[in-house]
Amino acid sequence: MADSNGRYTTKFPAFGPVDDIDTLGASNSTKDDTDWVLSPQRSSVSRQRAVKYPQPSVPQQSNAGQNVYLGSYSQGSALRGSGDIRAAPSPRDSTSHLQLEPLLDGITSDLETYGVEELRDGFFDASFYRPPQVNPDKLMQKALMTLPEDFQKSHPLSLRWFLPQQLRETRTFLRQVTTSRAGIKLMKTFLGFFITYVVCLIPACKDWLGRYNYIMVISAIINHPGRPIGSQIDGAFMTSLGAVAGLGWGSLALYVSTSTSTAQLGYGGVLAAFLVLFAAVIGWLRCVLLRFYQAILSAGFAIFYTCLANTSQNVGWVKVFDYGIPWALGQAVCLLVSVIVFPEAGSRAISLAFHDALEAVKLGLYLPREDSQLMKRKLASQFINVSQAVRDFTIDLTISRFSPDDMREARNMIQSVIRAILSIRPHTQLFHIPDEAETQLLSGMINDWPQQGCHSKNKHVMKYICSSLRGPVRELIDAMVESVRQADLTVMEIGGLNSSTESPNLSQAVSRLRAAIDTFDAADSIIVADPNLPSTYVKSTDVMDLFLFVHPVRQTADRVDAFVGKVLQMQEDSTVWRVRVPSHPFTKAILRVNAQVRHDRGGLTAAFYFRGKRQLDRTMADLQSVAYVPAARQDPVSNDQPVDGEYQQEKEAVSEKRATFRYRLWEALHRLQGFESRFAFKVCLITTLISIPAWLPQSRDWWNNNESWWTVVTVWAMMHPRVGGTFQDLATRTFCAALGALWGGLAYAAGGGNPYVMAVFAAIYMLPMLYRFTQSTHPRSGVIGCLSFTVVSLSAYTSHGQPSIITIAWTRGLAFIIGVISALIVNWILWPFIARHELRKSLSSMLLHSAILYRGVIAKYIYYTAGEEPGPEDIARSEMLEGRLREGFVRMRQLMELTRHEMRLRAPFNPLPYSALISACESFFEHLVQVRQSALYFQPTMLASDPELVSSLTAPRRDAVAVILLNLYILACALRADRPIPRYLPSAAAARRKLLDRMEVVEAEMGTRMEGKSHEERKGRRWADVYAYAYSGALTDIVENLGELRKFTREVVGEVEWESDVLGGPDEGGEDGEGHVSQGKERQ
Repeated sequence: MADSNGRYTTKFPAFGPVDDIDTLGASNSTKDDTDWVLSPQRSSVSRQRAVKYPQPSVPQQSNAGQNVYLGSYSQGSALRGSGDIRAAPSPRDSTSHLQLEPLLDGITSDLETYGVEELRDGFFDASFYRPPQVNPDKLMQKALMTLPEDFQKSHPLSLRWFLPQQLRETRTFLRQVTTSRAGIKLMKTFLGFFITYVVCLIPACKDWLGRYNYIMVISAIINHPGRPIGSQIDGAFMTSLGAVAGLGWGSLALYVSTSTSTAQLGYGGVLAAFLVLFAAVIGWLRCVLLRFYQAILSAGFAIFYTCLANTSQNVGWVKVFDYGIPWALGQAVCLLVSVIVFPEAGSRAISLAFHDALEAVKLGLYLPREDSQLMKRKLASQFINVSQAVRDFTIDLTISRFSPDDMREARNMIQSVIRAILSIRPHTQLFHIPDEAETQLLSGMINDWPQQGCHSKNKHVMKYICSSLRGPVRELIDAMVESVRQADLTVMEIGGLNSSTESPNLSQAVSRLRAAIDTFDAADSIIVADPNLPSTYVKSTDVMDLFLFVHPVRQTADRVDAFVGKVLQMQEDSTVWRVRVPSHPFTKAILRVNAQVRHDRGGLTAAFYFRGKRQLDRTMADLQSVAYVPAARQDPVSNDQPVDGEYQQEKEAVSEKRATFRYRLWEALHRLQGFESRFAFKVCLITTLISIPAWLPQSRDWWNNNESWWTVVTVWAMMHPRVGGTFQDLATRTFCAALGALWGGLAYAAGGGNPYVMAVFAAIYMLPMLYRFTQSTHPRSGVIGCLSFTVVSLSAYTSHGQPSIITIAWTRGLAFIIGVISALIVNWILWPFIARHELRKSLSSMLLHSAILYRGVIAKYIYYTAGEEPGPEDIARSEMLEGRLREGFVRMRQLMELTRHEMRLRAPFNPLPYSALISACESFFEHLVQVRQSALYFQPTMLASDPELVSSLTAPRRDAVAVILLNLYILACALRADRPIPRYLPSAAAARRKLLDRMEVVEAEMGTRMEGKSHEERKGRRWADVYAYAYSGALTDIVENLGELRKFTREVVGEVEWESDVLGGPDEGGEDGEGHVSQGKERQ
């Protein structure tokens, strides 16, 4: 609409009452109720810098002239002025401003509001600026520093690397089996195999066990005795249960197929129907009930034997006994070996896990030191490993002096110690500033401080603090290291593994630690209570850094004291060995397996990743389903409105509980789309297709004579619900299968079937192959080599080499090779696992999780209302969630290592942007943890208790939080969809700077109100200042991390550029044409 001056005013709807005010321009925002001013001299839309809103005396009717909707604009109070009143910048504000300067390089933003502020709930001002130009070479050089250690080695697919790696692995194998516990474990595993193998070589035993006597050896390989007693008993029960189930179902199938003459004519179809149904069930259960993995695996062996071995229209029921009796005898032999030969009661694994964790803690307590990413990753890895060890300890039967409840508490305490160490800034000047005239410093200089300049005062404060705390802090650190060392010795002694000549003396170490804590507290109290200490110390970043090193060290001492106290109590209580029954919750126990089964199952990295991702997604879904209702600025209209500032379940979530049959049916059908059903389908498909020759008359003879049913068994053993394997896995497993068949043929041919020669050949071959199966990182190639040798050698011995040893070797070997190839090809074609794609999706999920965590921390720990302060349960829940996120970063790096083993035809996969993106996201998370921890100390004494101050910061806080959430959401969606990111994203740095400028005014008012307070209140304020400094710096670091996330996300998925964008240049890597993707994209 045109006014008297020829200008055009466009009105947008507001979200509040309407008032008439004069329009002098347009605000610098993109809100819905902003006035856009169209100048007749220019055809484009122009925006003026600011708008003045005079306070109307009385409401007036809107006219057709100059007007805008006031909406939720309001006149700011004196506290929320335009910036005329400025406080002396605090160290956190000045440091944060300095950190923001590079992010705002070349950006001039007018943050003047002229006393007017917008207070709309749910909307924020987004500032868009030109993204900074990035040097790709420098960016990749920075990303190179974030790669894990394994990426520093040669590529695993390199031919130059292959042979030297085999030599290194051979030396490692010899060193471990001769100098460590690995040799005892290998000896027990080999004894279980060798005893059963020799039994099958005895003619009388061979004849009594029947044609398939080697089932006894297969049983000893599958549930080998190289495991603790509790795991061995569990494995014997599970494998026997699976064998009974498979034989029972197979017997039913055989009975039905021969029950009538009509059924005999179509016995193949009957067996196929029974086989498909059972394979689908056990395939699905293999993915869901991991606890029953051994039972399901042996059930598959039994059903394939029953339905596919020696098939005919006439069934001899001795066939069932030919499998069941050897299998049971194999389990009995392994159980005896496990109990008699160097029995392991179950305490060793958890003792070693605590030992490794405490060794990492000791390294972390060597202070001061450089801030090393390697140390942080090692601590995070031990954080996860100790938790896994406790779960393994409570999931099996054990004979131990450790109590499961005590180990859970000790695990929580040691994780608390690791969290405290991660919060320490390891590099400090406390031990580097020399003592100069300490006596004069402590006496004369304190009195002269009021006459000295600010810089000189801060210098003297630094020296005063260092001279007072250097000794107590050093003694505190040394006492913690000694306490951790003695606790390590004590834990190893309780577990029966203390091979050191030194006996632990934990009580003396605890006394020293507590004395050091008292000494430090006394020195710290003197400094804090010193009336001559100038209040200007809060303006020195060096002084603040000293306190931020000292206080986390003191907090770590409390956690170490609690942990060593717990270990001391465990030492007093654990005097006798006791049988510990499984104590893990049943609903969780059926979803987990013990360590050895987890290893033998294969696909360990992917299994850990998917399990952690599933847990994290479930936790985040629960957190995301809770809606936060912010505190309203006006009184509620009715009593039905929700309580302000609380987390409340959405009404939709509550209504879902009342969902009936239709919703439950949808849930069931949706579950059938998961990976479990896909794996079951793949198992049914490949096993049925390969089994067809067993039921056709024209192929049944050669199928039975050559024992080709081992092809189907190999497919069942080699397939994995999650990972299919790489080309390297295909080559390795095929080679092991062929080598086993060849060596088995040579074992029989060398002595003409002499059992002594065959036993020697078996010992030479099976020692390294069993080690590969039970202890290396390639278990499935090891087990296929063991199975191939056993079947070929004992089949030849049982049939006396007929028709010929060459025929036996190549037919059985070919069966294993076809099974290996079939399993991998099916997994490659149908729903394949591609590590680089999973890595990109996991990064997307982690960004979303970081956004949810950021929202929760801001709402619960910072911007809460009176009466909603975070309590112990909230802190425990946050620490649990942070622990799972730490595990997520560890698993993502392990997943990234799998990309090195994948062949890519287009070009080699570039892991640099992915590694840098993981590190940037992890840094975002670490700073968010620092924000939460700092907010616990300073927030209650700062602003939460003053409604006026909270109200004055509502708008800038809203903008600063919302812009980070929006950026994370956009980046996460781009990674998930593999789509380029927009070139222009809301500027978090500008929103952060606006908040800091407003904080200066607020802190000036806070400083005025603190005058005249008592000494104790000022003392609390000093510590609040220290943590406010850390809090503000961490929030600014989050903004910086957000910029890093954007840069490296652009390298992964690219960036949208526009032909009409005059700001773009050839140096920014774009293509011509509207909406094209920049060249920075790392294509999948």
